[in-house]
Amino acid sequence: MPKLPNLVEMLQAGMHYGHGASHWHPKMGPFIYAEKSGIHIIDLEKTQAQLESALNTLKEIASRGGVILFVGTKVQAKGIVQKYAEACGMPYVTERWLGGTLTNFQQLKETLKRLKMLKDQREKGELKKYTKKEQLLLNREIDEMEVKIGGIQHITKVPDAIFVIDVRNEKTAVQEAQVTHTKVIALCDTNVNPKGVDAIIPGNDDAVKSIELVCKLACEAVKEGKANMAKMVADKVAADTKAVADKVVVEDVVTESVA
Repeated sequence: MPKLPNLVEMLQAGMHYGHGASHWHPKMGPFIYAEKSGIHIIDLEKTQAQLESALNTLKEIASRGGVILFVGTKVQAKGIVQKYAEACGMPYVTERWLGGTLTNFQQLKETLKRLKMLKDQREKGELKKYTKKEQLLLNREIDEMEVKIGGIQHITKVPDAIFVIDVRNEKTAVQEAQVTHTKVIALCDTNVNPKGVDAIIPGNDDAVKSIELVCKLACEAVKEGKANMAKMVADKVAADTKAVADKVVVEDVVTESVA
């Protein structure tokens, strides 16, 4: 598992800063350490424990070949979310969440199929058979779809989990995950309702350094899970190959003894 940040590193990232005491959500109460100058301070020891559990969940899902959709559409999160999702080879949503992404996946698949078809046609130069105006409209359609669904264009099934930055901002994604029984792992600030979140990471979901720290760790956990899966596959192939080789040797020995 990725090395957990110590309390000093989390303090330096500003993970301990919650929202104003007047804007807190009671269900985040267990993770609040104190109130200072009207601001809730998050208990980083509890954050550390929750973070370890969340990373183990991500690693386990990745180790069995599961798909984890990274979600973060707020300005300070989108670039970071995309960076680390791409780094670990997972899909991502950094623009507005499209209703039905999880609950109406069949319709989404049709849209993804059209995007792939149009991109293939453009790469092969097949769009030149259309008029200039039609080419312009098709290119515009491709560009718009790239922005909206470019981060999920390679998914073929409903993700096994979503990793979310700010469940309040991404409430539709969390609600759809509940309907489809998709696991939710999320960075939750003191002002959010964590209902529907399977693995809560209590922390500042507004500070860039806090978001960066959590996304980097999530990326590392996924990479470790994928590496474990690759090793298991390689070990199985090696074992199967050895079993076949041993069987051939036994058959050769039997044949020689009979002869």
